[in-house]
Amino acid sequence: MGAGDETAKSMGVQVERTRIITMVLASLLVAGIVCFTGTIGFIGLVAPHICRMVIGGDNRFLIPTSGLVGAILLVAADTVARTIMAPVILPVGIMTAYLGVPLFIYLILRGRGGYW
Repeated sequence: MGAGDETAKSMGVQVERTRIITMVLASLLVAGIVCFTGTIGFIGLVAPHICRMVIGGDNRFLIPTSGLVGAILLVAADTVARTIMAPVILPVGIMTAYLGVPLFIYLILRGRGGYW
């Protein structure tokens, strides 16, 4: 399927069915991971997408940069959560959600005209 839908179909792959099953399984896996790790684990999903948009899809640079950007995002979210309402400390998950939800909505809306 990485070579294109036509190539996969010519090799006997049911492209639409495979794509739907893969998306459902990926969604369930991500939901399970976020369920057990909490919303802070959401940074592990947001950071690679941000890096991919900035530096591209080359994994030699993407993987280390994703780790660095994820660490920076989490420290920044924690700093903002501690200082936005000084005596009260907001949960870090709220701050990460403010970053992650709009980013994923943007990615979903941008992807609609593409290969979906």
